[in-house]
Amino acid sequence: MKATEVRELSYVELKDKLNDLKAELFNLRFQHAVNQLDNPMRIKVVKKDIARIMTVIHELDAKEGVK
Repeated sequence: MKATEVRELSYVELKDKLNDLKAELFNLRFQHAVNQLDNPMRIKVVKKDIARIMTVIHELDAKEGVK
């Protein structure tokens, strides 16, 4: 996902996407541990997507004064 795509999502959609990506990362790490991962670069992409989403969530929280 690009940052512009992430910024277009609502707060609820961001939280849902974050949960989905965390589950995917867990599965990718498990596959990597048992040597069944086809594309190891996918882990890097998912981690960056998680970071992008968390950044936008924190920006929205700061904007609204939510802690």
